[in-house]
Amino acid sequence: MNAVQQFTLSGIALPKDAGSMLDEICEHFVEHADVQRTEDFALLKSKAGTASIRVQDRKLLIELACPSEKALQMSRTSIAEHLFYFAGEEPFELSWSEPAPLSVLPNIHEVTVVSAEDVTPHMRRVKFSCADVTPFVGGDLHVRLLVPPKGRHPVWPGFRADGRVAWPEGEDELLVRIYTIRAVDVERGELWIDFLQHPASGVRTPGADFARDAQPGQLAALLGPGGGGLPAAKSILFVGDESALPAIARIAAEMPSDTRMQAIIEVLDAAEEQPLPSVGSLDVRWLHRKAYPAGLKSILAEEARKAISSMEEETFVWIACEKEDVRSARAFLKSRGHSRKNMYVAWYWERDPT
Repeated sequence: MNAVQQFTLSGIALPKDAGSMLDEICEHFVEHADVQRTEDFALLKSKAGTASIRVQDRKLLIELACPSEKALQMSRTSIAEHLFYFAGEEPFELSWSEPAPLSVLPNIHEVTVVSAEDVTPHMRRVKFSCADVTPFVGGDLHVRLLVPPKGRHPVWPGFRADGRVAWPEGEDELLVRIYTIRAVDVERGELWIDFLQHPASGVRTPGADFARDAQPGQLAALLGPGGGGLPAAKSILFVGDESALPAIARIAAEMPSDTRMQAIIEVLDAAEEQPLPSVGSLDVRWLHRKAYPAGLKSILAEEARKAISSMEEETFVWIACEKEDVRSARAFLKSRGHSRKNMYVAWYWERDPT
């Protein structure tokens, strides 16, 4: 039997504190990969391949192994982007055994706006045509939407030598935001993305602005997909707010008929409720923020704890909402010993402390 070919790459990172950065890596990637950790070593396993990271001589020694060249480059970029993010303003260097190819990214897909419509008063759907929708079928849910400046020919990103994305600057700077692919229409070659139209005034909302003003024929691109795949479970508990509603709707629509699902979804009011078609069994409970007593902000988190307390042990828990609510739910799941393999818990936004 022939061994599966592996594409490999080595890297060396020089952070201010290698041990602390390894802690950051493990805490973040546990929601996206199978993370195995010993004191000075971490092994990250995902569909894209493996990344082994070891602390040695105050450095991080990185070894990547992936089934394809494309997956290898994407893994390098993911690791590089996160390491520089974790370093913040602290000194940090990253080098690889082979420099990144300075070409257009391998997972970028140019798309064209087909139409835009309001789904609810605060949710607007933009439909895009795409030459090949295959990568978006039945896999990861999230993409980066790239929108070029109006009136300029798009310049799409490539690689930096350290593996990070080389984003166009100056007059060619792109609008970049992360969204969920709401639905894939294979026959039409279309992808749907739902954009929350934030009701708060005085807040910059460039992604929502794009959706509000989108015109047929307008060019954009999608980078991905990646992250937040479909749970392989017969029983699922969803907890989320408007920011998570497109993902909940997409997952529910693609679950098989023998899947039992419960969803607790917080929206502004009844006008923001949406139909969530599914061939599986889906019980939805809507929470309306307009009906909350003044000053209360943690009702969704409290309802999540109640639902978790009464669910079956093998239930997959899918939670996405505000940062503090997510931390509360994650801590509660940990206190109950719920398996990390049976959960996706991620914060999609952060409440203004004021």
